[in-house]
Order: sequence, then C-alpha cells, then structure tokens
Amino acid sequence: MTGAISSVGRAVLESITRAGHATCFFVRLVLEFFPLLRRPRLVTKQIHFVGNYSLLIIAVSGLFVGFVLGLQGYYTLNRYGSEQALGLLVALSLVRELGPVVTALLFAGRAGTSLTAEIGLMKAGEQLTAMEMMAVDPVRIVVAPRMWAGVIAMPILAAIFSAVGILGGYVVGVLLIGVDSGAFWSQMQGGVDVWTDVGNGVIKSIVFGFAVTFTALYQGYEAKPTPEGVSRATTKTVVYASLAVLGLDFLLTALMFS
Repeated sequence: MTGAISSVGRAVLESITRAGHATCFFVRLVLEFFPLLRRPRLVTKQIHFVGNYSLLIIAVSGLFVGFVLGLQGYYTLNRYGSEQALGLLVALSLVRELGPVVTALLFAGRAGTSLTAEIGLMKAGEQLTAMEMMAVDPVRIVVAPRMWAGVIAMPILAAIFSAVGILGGYVVGVLLIGVDSGAFWSQMQGGVDVWTDVGNGVIKSIVFGFAVTFTALYQGYEAKPTPEGVSRATTKTVVYASLAVLGLDFLLTALMFS
C-alpha cells in the first residue's frame, strides 16, 4: 500500500515538474518575440520552411474536403428543398471549424514532426550545447524564430485551406450537380459574417498555431539525445498536438458561438 502511494506521489510530482518547466519554456519563447523584431530574417526563413513546405498537402486536402462537403451538403439540404444554401453550408463549415482544425492537424503531422526532429537531432549532435559554449542562446536563435514562424504561418494556411475548400464545394455543387451559381455565392455572402465567423476562425488558427508549434519545439528540445529519443519525441508531438487542437477547439467553440 505504501509503495503504491509513493508511486502515485512520485508521478504527480514529476507531472507538476514537467508542467512548470514547460510553462517557463513557453514564457521564455513569448518574451523572445520583441528581440526577434530586430532580426526578422530569422523568422521569415522559418515561415518559408514551415509554411511553404506544408502548402501543397493543405491545399490538396482542402480541395477534397470541399468536394466532400459539396456532396454531403447537397444530399442533406436537398431533403428540405434548401440546396440553394449549399454555399453557406460549405463556407461556414470551413471557416468556423474544418479550416482551422484540419489545417492544425495537418500542420502537426507535416511541420510539427519536422520541427521536433530538427531540434532533437541538433540536440543529439550537440549543436545546441556548442552554441551555449560559444555564449549563443539556442532558444533565442534556434527555437524562438520557429515558434513565431508557426504562429504566423498557421492563419495563412488555414485561410488557404478554407478558400480552396470553398472552391471545391463550388466545383461539385455548381459545376457537377447543377446548383445555381448566383444562389451559391449570394447565400454565402449574405450568411457569412466577417467578424463573427471569419474573425473567430482566425483566432482559432492563431491559438492552434501556438499549441502545435510549442508542442513540437518543446518535445524536440526535451528529447533524449538518441535516435530512439528523437523518434519518441516525434510521435509525442503528433499525439499531444492533435489532442491539444481538438480540446482547444471545443473550448473556443463553446466560448465563441455559445
């Protein structure tokens, strides 16, 4: 009985220690934002890395999600004679929910794992230690630019996902099924509010960018300097980032649209 209690206590203390260390690491990254304004090339280079390399999979995924929304939305609305509202259904589904959430999940699988592996391999190769020996802060030079690049790139990628998805819904609903084009766009224009729908979607994508990028960088920075440690950290990034995105999506949706 005593051994079980001590094991539980040890696990709780370790969890609290990790949570405190992660919080300090997050605060440190946030405080590095203003010093990075004097060196914008560090951030723009990483925006190209995490954003441009994720663009293709996000655009293609958005197109097929739009195709599916066009088909399923038409079959559902057709039961009630409201197929002219297909454009509104597709737009709201993408801008409010699917755009930020699916983009964040794809971003975690593509860019998040890449960031974790990159930081983990730099730690395994003792490059971060060498930077510290030369009085160079690796968090400021290596980690922080990647953090803010992910936060900046996420809303842009989510907007591209939603735009391509709407185009996919138009192709299926208007060009293939035969929904009136004017009704498709006019219903969308009249029903989608810029601040309530688009603005909340942008806020979601920024929050998801923080969560996914921080999870990837923290797992890479704290990975054991071995091939097994890096692979385990990469797996943790996908799992933890995906759970964080889905949990935050529920909280944000409850706060924004309640």
